[in-house]
Amino acid sequence: MAEQTRAKLCKYIEDNQSKFVDTLREAVEIPSVSCWADTRKDCVRMVDWTEGKLKALGFETEIRQQANHEVEGKTMQLPPILLATLGKDPSKKTLLIYGHLDVQPAKTSDGWDYEPFKLTEDKGNLYGRGSTDDKGPVLGWVHAVEAFQKSGVDIPVNIKAVFECMEECGSEGLEELLISLKDTFLSDIDAVTISDNYWLGTQTPCLTYGLRGLSYFMVEVECGTKDLHSGVFGGAVHEALPDLIWLLNQLVDVKGTILIPGILDDVLKLTDAESKLYDEIDFDLGEFKKDCGIRGLTSPTCKKTTLMSRWRNPALSVHGIEGAFSDPGAKTVIPRKVIGKFSIRLVPNQHPDKIGKIVKEYLEKKWAERGSPNKLIVSMGHGGKPWVADHAHPNYVAAATATEQVYGVKPILTREGGSIPITITFQEVTGKNVMLLPMGQSDDGAHSQNEKISKRNYIEGTKLFVSYLLELGAQLK
Repeated sequence: MAEQTRAKLCKYIEDNQSKFVDTLREAVEIPSVSCWADTRKDCVRMVDWTEGKLKALGFETEIRQQANHEVEGKTMQLPPILLATLGKDPSKKTLLIYGHLDVQPAKTSDGWDYEPFKLTEDKGNLYGRGSTDDKGPVLGWVHAVEAFQKSGVDIPVNIKAVFECMEECGSEGLEELLISLKDTFLSDIDAVTISDNYWLGTQTPCLTYGLRGLSYFMVEVECGTKDLHSGVFGGAVHEALPDLIWLLNQLVDVKGTILIPGILDDVLKLTDAESKLYDEIDFDLGEFKKDCGIRGLTSPTCKKTTLMSRWRNPALSVHGIEGAFSDPGAKTVIPRKVIGKFSIRLVPNQHPDKIGKIVKEYLEKKWAERGSPNKLIVSMGHGGKPWVADHAHPNYVAAATATEQVYGVKPILTREGGSIPITITFQEVTGKNVMLLPMGQSDDGAHSQNEKISKRNYIEGTKLFVSYLLELGAQLK
């Protein structure tokens, strides 16, 4: 009977895939870029649009307005957060679903082959900003609920949802709201699922039980009150940019090893059980290198070392320099002030505040060694804690069973190198198991040019969601 029910739901999804693609097209055409002031109105529109979809399915919804903040020099209101509830049956367990509706910036001039805010279907892929991060997965949940309702099948769990529109800017305002909802909206949660990450490769699905955290830093060096002409002043003034470049060069060596003492002190030791998990993962270094489009790996011959470098070890990356001339052509300017930007991905047992203190003290010590007369300011921007969950929990068992039903293979258990800072907040506030259940695959290009989701993953991923809901109802009884 259970298999017949699942087949009925999957058939509805298969029969309505063109409709579901059209819905994704509508969502992609709303340019909800959270870091642009000019598209803040579109973030609000995206929340309203999503609320309409949920209301049509019978969800009770609530829009939570947020405080003001500054974006691109303008004081604006944060996008609202959408809360939704479907079902209040006390005999059923309750699943909380989280997703985000905002997207990264995108312009055709960035190197896109497709219009970023128009969904383009090409060779089995659906291209458009937000298609995989995270509008496609959010709509997968919406369509999964629709499949149950249109097929006349009872959803075996109550569902609650939290959808925000500021994830790409650090989920500003969401943590405070979740904490305030601990004893009300979130008091009856039994499990949490997030679909905002990706398969390790392109063929084998996965379940993700860990994320790295993040500490983002700015290093500002100022040498004067105005930019100067290098022909007139070069050689006579102590310039800021060479100072900054020297400082950035003290952070990491050519192999990617972090040079800051104390950064690794709190990293947990690798256990035999954890080491075995990496041995069992099917991961091709050559395919990974090709997909990345890079010239070299820090560990070109060891699969396990590469995976641990991505998932369970801290990593430092330098992102850019603000204030230096970066446009095409030549400009002989000495910048008055430059700001270097870098981040450290954190792992379980590391805390952003402690890492921030260690980094600041190290750079100030190096600055003293430099002996520069210029002004230095080291600051930490946003930070997020790392997260790890129990992958033997019934939440994961339900997802593993559903994955095998849909894709015909057992999912691999992975951690993820990226950060979703709000994940650990959900775990701490609800006290329940949190799981990352990805829809997209490794080559989707989230945050990059030509972001896409394969039509296969979009449709099969929706089937996975209905299968997971069926299994979760059985596992949590």
